[in-house]
Amino acid sequence: MPKRIAPLSDTQISKAKPKEKDYKLSDGGGLFLLVTTTGGKLWRFQYRFGGRQKLLALGVYHQISLAEARDRREDAKRLLANGVDPSDVKKAQKQAGGDRAADSFEVIAREWYSAYQHQWTPGHETKLLSRMEKEIFPFIGAMPIEEIKAPDVLKVLKRIESRGVLETAHRVKTIISQVLRYAIAHGRRADRDCTADLKGALPPASAKHFGALTDPKDVAALLRAMDSFSGSFVVKCALQLAPLLFCRPGELRGMEWTELNLDAAEWNIPIERMKLKAQTKLDRKGQIHLVPLSPQAVQILRELHPLTCHSKYVFPSHRSPLRPMSENAITAALRRLGYTGGEMTGHGFRATARTILDEVLGFRPDIIEHQLAHAVRDANGRAYNRTSFLDDRRKMMQHWADYLDSLKVGAKVIPLLKTA
Repeated sequence: MPKRIAPLSDTQISKAKPKEKDYKLSDGGGLFLLVTTTGGKLWRFQYRFGGRQKLLALGVYHQISLAEARDRREDAKRLLANGVDPSDVKKAQKQAGGDRAADSFEVIAREWYSAYQHQWTPGHETKLLSRMEKEIFPFIGAMPIEEIKAPDVLKVLKRIESRGVLETAHRVKTIISQVLRYAIAHGRRADRDCTADLKGALPPASAKHFGALTDPKDVAALLRAMDSFSGSFVVKCALQLAPLLFCRPGELRGMEWTELNLDAAEWNIPIERMKLKAQTKLDRKGQIHLVPLSPQAVQILRELHPLTCHSKYVFPSHRSPLRPMSENAITAALRRLGYTGGEMTGHGFRATARTILDEVLGFRPDIIEHQLAHAVRDANGRAYNRTSFLDDRRKMMQHWADYLDSLKVGAKVIPLLKTA
């Protein structure tokens, strides 16, 4: 049985004198005081990491008291328990400079947070900061952002996954990605988003409903954030049209100029291009779904026309005008604005419109459902054609566009009339 080491005392340390060779005074738990031949008294922590014996300098006695040295030992042990090498953390802090890291992940993450927090709802803002402080900063916060690699991020994510909260792991990955991309855009040493190398490293989160905001106050904040979007103008236009039209994301990104009649304020979507059941497509082959366009929507499209009219697509890919933009473009833009997939997605604008049109603005459910291109039948079981309730739908789409404008400028918000 190993001999138990008695802890050090300040008196013992003060009386320690230099000898012909350096020697150690052990405090236990890997912590010891190295007394040098010149009389120096240096705190050291001895530990094993990755199968190797390692030594961590904790400071000089008198500058660092016995109690402080023990605290530093416990901090190092906590890092080890979470699979983090304390020497790597110290190296990161040293390289970051005297201000503890002008370019450390934590400093840049807090800078990113401050830059965008005004665009987020209070609930999202609080939740995001809590995730960073609990799940990210203790492990990679002190590392220079240029040194963070995919394995470092994966350790963070696997630690969260091991607790059984897979959705949180995916959201934390998104946060880290956003901070890295912010650093790249602002010249803060990072040269790439290493989270892209982790595709498939986590199991997919269990399938859930599409994230959607249905509280008018939250929708107002989102609309204002969308207007301040600083990415591609093409993506910004798609982002602004998404709530106005509340169509399926695939229908929006595949919109073609030939489908639009801006003078008549109409968008005619071929049934073949819509995400419908195979039998429904067969029954309605050759038909179109008509979407009335509000003046607000027409204005966005007219402003975009000179930029993308060379392509058949209203929203062409930035890589090739022969393809529509990526299916993830709108959701990625929402994430850039700080909204995770669990809170809001491109598809979520449909649920937003359905809820508020019904429960706040009081429109008839059958008119809403028809505009959503859902299967709506009359009393005799016949599907309505594309012009059914067209006048009512035009009025509804105009009222909806005006309502969204009023939310953006801060008009009085009418609460939901009933529970969603």
